[in-house]
Amino acid sequence: MQEKTIEFKSSNPFSLGVEIELQVLDRKSLNLVSRAPEIMAMVPGDLKDRIKPEFIRSMIEVNTEICANMDEVKSNLAHLIRQAEDLAHKNDCLLFASSLHPFARYNDQELYDLPRYSRIMEDLQLVGRRFITQGLHVHVGMIDHETAIRVCDNIRLFMPILLALTCSSPYYEGIDTGLHSYRAKLFEALPLAGMPDQLESWEDYLEMVKLLTNTGIITSVRDLWWDVRPHPDFGTIEIRICDLPSRFSEILAIVALIQGLVAELTESDKHLNPNMQVLKSNKWQAARYGLAGTFVYPLLQKKISMHEAAGEIFTKAAPAMAKLGTSHYLSDLQQIIESGTSAEHQRKIFSRHNDFSAIIKELHPQFWQ
Repeated sequence: MQEKTIEFKSSNPFSLGVEIELQVLDRKSLNLVSRAPEIMAMVPGDLKDRIKPEFIRSMIEVNTEICANMDEVKSNLAHLIRQAEDLAHKNDCLLFASSLHPFARYNDQELYDLPRYSRIMEDLQLVGRRFITQGLHVHVGMIDHETAIRVCDNIRLFMPILLALTCSSPYYEGIDTGLHSYRAKLFEALPLAGMPDQLESWEDYLEMVKLLTNTGIITSVRDLWWDVRPHPDFGTIEIRICDLPSRFSEILAIVALIQGLVAELTESDKHLNPNMQVLKSNKWQAARYGLAGTFVYPLLQKKISMHEAAGEIFTKAAPAMAKLGTSHYLSDLQQIIESGTSAEHQRKIFSRHNDFSAIIKELHPQFWQ
């Protein structure tokens, strides 16, 4: 059988595609509820590629069109979310933005009846059933495959900072996990997930994919659930490490930061190869402590606070953001550092009320603020 050739479809540099996964909650109990099929049945035909089912029936995915800039992302994403909210309301549900529901039980969730999800869950078993998380995925257009590989390799150094800025999963099944992003650790239990190794070159990437495909480890590159990955079919790199912020303004700010950071890294011909153990340690600090963690630059052996690291990444991305016309998002990014992430807000709310439902009652109305 002839091997399928993988081609990287060039796209407009720094164009954007944004995917967010939202929880479907019963309006009264505020628990996850398996009504995504009913919501999907009401999606207009022209939006069926934009509002989609996910692997469990208590979540949906909203994904934008290919957007030329952040203005288009803002407009497109806001329209889609409001459409989805309206359909949820008609089914006595509401949609909630967070990477883990604070008290829902994984055993109560129902799988969406699609062949790919059934195959994956049959393989993953308990590891997969416990993975009831939601995330923010950002595609950034790349001009060619070598640029995509180089940026994928180099952006790994900064990925833990993006996680620290978006933490929103401190609770799981009514338990305080002690982490700011328990989603990050649940995700790493999946095969071929987490921080990827150095890809080095397009040829090396193709050889790896060939090995994994020919040996049956994966069926396509979609099975590589890395924190960042090249996406040949779209001509993008896809940043997947982020938790889902609970405010729309923060989602936009993080997307703008990612776009600016990618644009800045594209300007460099350097090919970094940071120590994997340090990358994993930095990611652990982000998942465990959020913005209160520490960050190490492996090549410099320099240790700073995650707060400082966030400030440095803002400074690094700022020139590119100025060129892209997105500098106004820097104030929203700074606001995250000053007021805290969703995970921090969730803990403060729970400490006041000792009630997990209170988290949703307070945060849900703040989404559009």
